[in-house]
Amino acid sequence: MKNILVVNYSQSGQLNEIIDQFLTPFQPETVERLEIFPANPFVFPWTSDEFFDKMPECVQEDVIELQPLHFGAERYDLIVLGYQPWFLSPSLPITSLLHNPGFKARAMGGTPVVTVIGGRNMWLNSQESIKKLIADAGGKLVGNIPLMDRVSNLVSAVTILHWMLTGRKDRKWGIFPKPGVSDEDIQSASRFGTIVKKAYDSKEYAGLQKEIMATGLINIPTDILFIEGRAKKLFRIWANLIKTKGTTPEKRKRLVGFFKYYLLVALFMVAPVLVTVYRLLVAPLTANAIKKKKEYFCGVETKL
Repeated sequence: MKNILVVNYSQSGQLNEIIDQFLTPFQPETVERLEIFPANPFVFPWTSDEFFDKMPECVQEDVIELQPLHFGAERYDLIVLGYQPWFLSPSLPITSLLHNPGFKARAMGGTPVVTVIGGRNMWLNSQESIKKLIADAGGKLVGNIPLMDRVSNLVSAVTILHWMLTGRKDRKWGIFPKPGVSDEDIQSASRFGTIVKKAYDSKEYAGLQKEIMATGLINIPTDILFIEGRAKKLFRIWANLIKTKGTTPEKRKRLVGFFKYYLLVALFMVAPVLVTVYRLLVAPLTANAIKKKKEYFCGVETKL
């Protein structure tokens, strides 16, 4: 009987690879695999204009139409949800899934949910949204496994843009590292699958996230904590501006263009200066607060 639902959206295919590895410890006959697709598929590779144009709806967590979803069971004992962060928010297909009545009917009653994230390096804000969406759907988040690109913020920005805009997951100019989650970390997903399967077999999820963190494979860099603490607020301002003032295709395109260049300047010029100041002057004085924040984001509880 397929009583584990594994559902995800993967635009580039990387998240599918991660999920495949995660599932290797499970018996195939217990797993129902469901990959979701937008009714109007997103292009890959992206064009620059198409990618940045998705920001406002993504940040405001709008719902898009998905292709019909077909579930093989009325209820499941465990749901594994794989997703990618877009603009510090859940990707549009995943936000839409969590609003889908069919999905919500199968999560109601506190069904245990484990999230598996594949992304560049920022997942804290998107996971906060996912926590709320899972709770609103009636599910109970019991574990979170974020697999990120481990290179520096600026290097990963260059490599991810190369991948998104060309469709090639190779070394840009033969100099930069390969973009995305490393092959080693993708392989490590099977280790997390073993931990989750143990909890599934025993039906005991209370200590699952502690076991996940005990692997030592998940880390929140202090720089990322600092950037995410400020960037989402700015994204919300831009999203609201574009949606309220971009009342014609021409106006929206112009505003999205302004946002794109603002983001590139902020990412490559402003952020490095602010991060350096934070790292040298602020972080040493707020070590305890930083530790508490990291402990919170590494858990599965939601702020009251």
